[in-house]
Amino acid sequence: MLGSLCGGVIDSVLAQEPLDQGGAPPKLITPTKEELSQVAAKVDVIPVAQDEEIRQRLQTVLNVTDWFTDPQVRVEEGVVFLNGQVESDELKKWAGDLARNTQDVVAVANRLVVPEPSVWDFRQASSGISALWRDFIRAMPFVLFGLLILALSVGTALLATHGVRTLLRQRIQTKLLRTVIARAAGGLVVLCGVYLILRVSGLTQLALTLVGGTGLIGLILGIAFRDITENFLSSIFLSIQQPFETGDLVEISGVTGYVQQLNMRTTILMTLDGNLAQIPNATVYKTIVSNFTTSPNRRADFVVGIGYGDAIAEAQEIARKVLADHPAVLKDPEPSVLADSLGSATVNLRVYFWLNGREHSWLKVRSSVIRLVKRAFQDQGVSMPDEAREVVFPQGIPVTWLDQTSTDARGTAPGQRLPAATRQADLEDVSTKAEAGLYSESIVIEEQAREARPLKDGENLLPVVSDSAMSEKPTKDTRPSG
Repeated sequence: MLGSLCGGVIDSVLAQEPLDQGGAPPKLITPTKEELSQVAAKVDVIPVAQDEEIRQRLQTVLNVTDWFTDPQVRVEEGVVFLNGQVESDELKKWAGDLARNTQDVVAVANRLVVPEPSVWDFRQASSGISALWRDFIRAMPFVLFGLLILALSVGTALLATHGVRTLLRQRIQTKLLRTVIARAAGGLVVLCGVYLILRVSGLTQLALTLVGGTGLIGLILGIAFRDITENFLSSIFLSIQQPFETGDLVEISGVTGYVQQLNMRTTILMTLDGNLAQIPNATVYKTIVSNFTTSPNRRADFVVGIGYGDAIAEAQEIARKVLADHPAVLKDPEPSVLADSLGSATVNLRVYFWLNGREHSWLKVRSSVIRLVKRAFQDQGVSMPDEAREVVFPQGIPVTWLDQTSTDARGTAPGQRLPAATRQADLEDVSTKAEAGLYSESIVIEEQAREARPLKDGENLLPVVSDSAMSEKPTKDTRPSG
């Protein structure tokens, strides 16, 4: 006798049995995973199941399912032997559980064989493709809704970016900082839209992971692209502090030149040699920056040596007068001539003077002052001997005394002064043709910059000086009138 639960299982299976098709062999039915329900805990056989009774009941169940090919059940002393073919391992396990849960079954020898599928069997691939197609059809409403939300998020982000940039235009003067804040606001709007799409699609955990992992992703990217991130942050700080402007003469990390551009990666200088030098912003931010344009006045100096037989005070006064009469040397701060050191053959004087770096070139003015001081010393009979050298003549050297006193290259004996007219003409020659005027090289460098490969003006984070201000030449003529 079958128990009530076993009877229910068999009735359910019999209800699905196909109708007789005129003696044709019944078609095997491959169950789905939903049909493989959990086997009952016990299948009762009342009063005590004999081997033949167990065999008949199991044989009947396996036959009516049509899931097995030629199933054979044999029972000996409570041990059930299952033979035949089955389509899948799930069905094999199902038959073994069914026999194991039958009353008075001691053990089960499950010898059902699962045949290897043919290499040309495309049923599994076909069923997989069908499942994917069904999943795609079910997901189409969510895809369309997600695209709509994404489009709205991008549009709202663009409006938010433009609005924030307009709102901060009067409050924040730094262009890069305004751009970063505006883009951050737009990115936040897009992130909210993506989070909403994931929540509606049922991917709540993924949405939370995305939001929670944004900081971790930023940290990982910051470590991986440390140099790029460092240059980017340095460009923000430099654009806020603005230690220099476009057109300023600066010295950065040993490179001297006029600032052309500060972008998000580098600072571009036009060197005094006419070359474009790109310095990483991280280096600019961490190194010492000397800005020669912030303060127009600049000090220059040089050393000149006089003989030990000359009066230091007299030589100082001669050099000071040259500086006082020079048109490019500033009267305030006052120039000075100081005794610097005692050399082996000379007393070294260091000459200090100030000039306007925006109007004059300190290289040209220094050259002019050195030339005029040297001429003035010669005119006033101040000697400028060379370093002493000891020469040994083992065999001696003959000496001939001449009545004529040797003269210098200009026909003037040592210690004898030149005529006043000659001295005045030399002192008035402030700038020679070789010095090409005393005006600043910024005009020449700016012209060279215009002829160089054009830079992208949209990337410049510094305020740009107008062309009229950059091209304006000094109105003061440093050449003497003829």
